Amino acid sequence: MEAVAGTSTMGKLIKPRCLASTLLFTATLLGQAAERSQTKQQIKEANSMLNRLNSKRGGFTLVEIMIVVAIIALLAAIAVPGFLRARKRSQASRILNDLRLIDAAVDQYAIETNRATGFTVVPGDWKNYLKKGTALYNTTNSILGSSYGNQAVDSIPGVPTNDYNALSDVAGTGFWSPYGP
Repeated sequence: MEAVAGTSTMGKLIKPRCLASTLLFTATLLGQAAERSQTKQQIKEANSMLNRLNSKRGGFTLVEIMIVVAIIALLAAIAVPGFLRARKRSQASRILNDLRLIDAAVDQYAIETNRATGFTVVPGDWKNYLKKGTALYNTTNSILGSSYGNQAVDSIPGVPTNDYNALSDVAGTGFWSPYGP
């Protein structure tokens, strides 16, 4: 069996035996070299085109930046009022929860000390029936700073007037039931 001219066996080139095979072998090698150089040339051209394109476009234009800023401003204008309303609603819920805690603390105080209906309980007495370390225990004030003040046994504590006025736009009379005005 004779090997084809120009093919390799174990990394060695086989020499062609006649002139026709030599010419075929040479043409094959030249064709492969031309293809490689053509491929390298194409890669160089493509890279130079990309480099030219990238060098022309270095950053964002002023118009693009202004459009992004306008979009962010529009989103902020839509979202901020919602966040403020949610914050006020959360403060109202906190005050309502404080009133529930105060009501339970006054009832517990009255039961343990045998106080009659209508007896006035000062904040120093009812705060002892709250969890120690909480904001309500430490200050006996609402989250907005109004004092809850003295409470009466068997009476429902009321929302401080300043807090009710400050939160009336997000929490109407029905929200405060049964602690509302």
